[in-house]
Amino acid sequence: MPPPAVVRSEEAAAAATLRRTASPWTLVRAAIGGPRQIRDKLARLARTLRLYVDGREIERRLATLETKGYVTRRPTRAQILFGGLDMLRFVIEPASRDYYRQKGISFGFHQLLRVLDDPVSMIDPTGFLSDRDTIVGHVMQVVHLNPVYDLQLIEMFDDGLEDFERQVAEMVAGTHPRARTIGAIVEDPTYHARLLDYVRRFRADRGTPPPVRAEQTLRADPHFAAAERTFATLPGYVAYCNKLPRDVPTLVRRLRTVARFPLELAAAD
Repeated sequence: MPPPAVVRSEEAAAAATLRRTASPWTLVRAAIGGPRQIRDKLARLARTLRLYVDGREIERRLATLETKGYVTRRPTRAQILFGGLDMLRFVIEPASRDYYRQKGISFGFHQLLRVLDDPVSMIDPTGFLSDRDTIVGHVMQVVHLNPVYDLQLIEMFDDGLEDFERQVAEMVAGTHPRARTIGAIVEDPTYHARLLDYVRRFRADRGTPPPVRAEQTLRADPHFAAAERTFATLPGYVAYCNKLPRDVPTLVRRLRTVARFPLELAAAD
């Protein structure tokens, strides 16, 4: 019988290549997981839904980020929600479509796997309403355009970065409880090793350059480029939210009528 370290290494390699080697049905079953994984994702979903109505917890998180210098003025919950919708439609969704089209991977099937692995990551694009493990899991299940926003955000938890590093290290080693379900989604087997290196560098120096995803053809569009620059960091996103209207009816009308990222709200170069 091989030693445990060898077994773990083989399991890590199998999980890292699952997305590229397994059949679609195998990937769907892996993303769903077993009873433990299903129970955990339902618990994360319930906690997130409770946060939607818990204004005190959101204020606590904003206050924590304020003390760390990421927030200078607190946006309202409505501004956070609609700012998150803008982040989703102006950066996350188009960048993902562009990336997976270049990789020859079905964007729709990829999204299905993400929902099956963790439905919370699809209902809270900002992460403000998610618990710590949901944020970490989200970063591990998607090859991020730029992970610095998420690392800044997770500092709203006292042990956020420490736990982030621990979980990514477990993914690299193949010992994480979600290694197989996340392995059904991530198409780049080197992603978690790069992410672990960045988390460690970020903990040592918050100004360390992030691993920005290079495979994008959208950056020639000034609206996308401005949106990417604005939403790349937590301070940039919060500043954008504070520039939005504060009343919900105006925010709803704006969502219906503003089809491209407004350059006048962009972060400075």
